[in-house]
Amino acid sequence: MNLALVHSRARSGVCAPAVRVEVHLSGGLPRMSIVGLPEAAVREAKDRVRAAISCSQFEFPARVITVNLAPADLPKGGGRFDLPIALGILAASGQIPLDALATCEFLGELGLTGELRAVDGVLPAALAAADAGRRLVVPAGNGAEAALASRVEACTARTLLEVCSMLTGRKPLPPAEALPTVRGVGPDLADVRGQLHARRALEIAAAGGHHLLI
Repeated sequence: MNLALVHSRARSGVCAPAVRVEVHLSGGLPRMSIVGLPEAAVREAKDRVRAAISCSQFEFPARVITVNLAPADLPKGGGRFDLPIALGILAASGQIPLDALATCEFLGELGLTGELRAVDGVLPAALAAADAGRRLVVPAGNGAEAALASRVEACTARTLLEVCSMLTGRKPLPPAEALPTVRGVGPDLADVRGQLHARRALEIAAAGGHHLLI
């Protein structure tokens, strides 16, 4: 089989539209191309993926590799598609089973050694994966965020090799777990990114200075 399909998610504001990562292998002089409105960081994935596959003790196929990120009219940015692209190449070349990819969605940036690095916008992707009835695989650094979506079955991995071990049935991945609370205290405003004016208003109100906001 020279064709593989991997499920992933883009980021569009607070939404996480579905992206089908289609990988096709064909004969000819070895080269790799990524199509489907990829931004610069996505086009650079081919170099990260090649090194990560080799360092993970798999074979990078010496074929013409075409990666299509569908739908074609949806902009794709960041390194979030590194992991699904790598898995698509391995599945299309017969190194991991195709069937195991159908029930999962994958997000994650790859380091050259095969290490999985955290990406942004995981919570919307987790909620969307739950609605689609699929399991979500994310880098270990995104585990706490994915665990906030209680309806999704999310698991974490530290390397490409760990994900492949799960897909081949050799070793399951650990479930995503929320960060433990300290002395019964829940999330802190320090965890909120951006929204500086809103955070400042809440801090003043909590300190009893709400009259200063009038």
